[in-house]
Amino acid sequence: MAKVLIINPVIRAEDDPRHVPYGLALLAAVANREGHEIQVFDANGWRPTDEELIEAIQADAWDVIATGGITTAYGYMKKTVRLARKNAPDALIMMGGGALTAMPRDIMGFCPEIDIGGIGEGVITFPDVLKKIDEGRNRKSDWSDVQGIIWRTTRGDVVLNAERPLLDNIDSLPFPMYELFPLDIYFKNSCILLSEEAMLAKRRLDINMSYGCSLICRFCFHLGLTGDMKYEQTDRSDGGDVVFNNDRNIRWHSPEFVVRQVKYMKERFNVDFVSFLDENLMTMHVSTKKKWLFEICDLWIKEGLQPTCVRDGVPHDPNTCDGVHWGGTSHATLAYPEVLQAMHKAGCTYLDYGLESFSDRVLKTIGKGATVKTNERCLKITMEAGIRPIPNQIIGFPDEFFDSLYDNVAFWDRIGIMVKPFFATPYPGSEWYYTYKDWIIEQYGGDLEAFILDVGDATKITAVISHNFNAVELLGLRELMLQHDVKRIKEYETYWRSIHGEPRFAKDVLAEKVTAGKTAPLVQLTKRLVAVA
Repeated sequence: MAKVLIINPVIRAEDDPRHVPYGLALLAAVANREGHEIQVFDANGWRPTDEELIEAIQADAWDVIATGGITTAYGYMKKTVRLARKNAPDALIMMGGGALTAMPRDIMGFCPEIDIGGIGEGVITFPDVLKKIDEGRNRKSDWSDVQGIIWRTTRGDVVLNAERPLLDNIDSLPFPMYELFPLDIYFKNSCILLSEEAMLAKRRLDINMSYGCSLICRFCFHLGLTGDMKYEQTDRSDGGDVVFNNDRNIRWHSPEFVVRQVKYMKERFNVDFVSFLDENLMTMHVSTKKKWLFEICDLWIKEGLQPTCVRDGVPHDPNTCDGVHWGGTSHATLAYPEVLQAMHKAGCTYLDYGLESFSDRVLKTIGKGATVKTNERCLKITMEAGIRPIPNQIIGFPDEFFDSLYDNVAFWDRIGIMVKPFFATPYPGSEWYYTYKDWIIEQYGGDLEAFILDVGDATKITAVISHNFNAVELLGLRELMLQHDVKRIKEYETYWRSIHGEPRFAKDVLAEKVTAGKTAPLVQLTKRLVAVA
């Protein structure tokens, strides 16, 4: 059987390690079920030196060294495959996850050390690769018969194979192998500032009970898990490239599977809190004729997972409360009182809402189907149900302008909430990444990889996609918004209009690009020098 080293890259190096990587833990379980020897080096948990990473790579004669993650972890993954190739020259080196899936040809070019890239869902592809290694394949073999991969030939050519169909019955998957990761570290950092119970959690783990979302948010990146990834049909002998669309094949675990896994986590690891990593719990609920969450909540209580503080109607005390609290994601237009009340009764303490903006004009441009009215309604009914709503917001959208900034501050004042907006970031795999790719590359001096290495969790400015504001302006305007200093924002608007006149909006700018048949010099927007108002 194959001897495999899985390396979990560092993510959010500025923060403590808080989340066991669900995807890698699941792949480890799938491979282990097939009898392969799996070892994990969790760089995110241990935060090792490069010397310690090299020691792990040299610790055994690995058949496969695999790593993967989302784009924000790309820098560490790049370092990992470079050190792996240097210190384990005979091992087959794999990379997967959202970073590679969104731009497989680019990543294979940036990282010549990669032998095989896993595209999209890996729960069948990964064990398929390991099986063929058992049969005698190695890094110099022909891999043209394996679906769902991009690979490098002995001549150095990069070939994209046929796409891998998605797994129909996701209930057939094993539970992730959480135990392969340093749980003492992750449990120590269980606290997340999303609800009182989440802040007091001592043994929190994450689960992912569905794959997909019915929405088509233009800023959201794709992972190839929802039926939205296709292969570009070309005459190229190397198989073309991947493209993304708005098709959807949404899948979810049965309520029985969900509760069985949480009960296993309670009995095996004594968890007191579970965070749902799903893109949007309400999508699954609506897709099942509004049954899924009700059935999960009923089973949660029936199987003894309801927190005793909720059952007894007393304040939460982490030292005496038994059961499992939980939280997850929702959407403003899909939430309604009855399901929120059932979720609260089963122990739900927070719901993360991507509200994005409190400007109806901007909301119409991002593809989410929400309005200011639905955003306000969801906050109200969620709080009334006893669940804490987390109102995520973004500024710097392509059509952001002063009127939308005023709308946001006015909403904060009226409702009495405090929000520090993220910055609109064109993540690879998102619609806006492809729309503004030329402009993004210009902002990084023609170096696409420099942008990939710079991308973070949208708390800092990277590539700007606003047609009206540059990076300096967005940073300054957000600070004034946080201070509710509308007076100075209006003063700056007067100054801005004296230089630029009327605002530019996406439909007009992009129409000009199409008419011109070339990329308009949008990068000039980020090169503007602005005076301090």
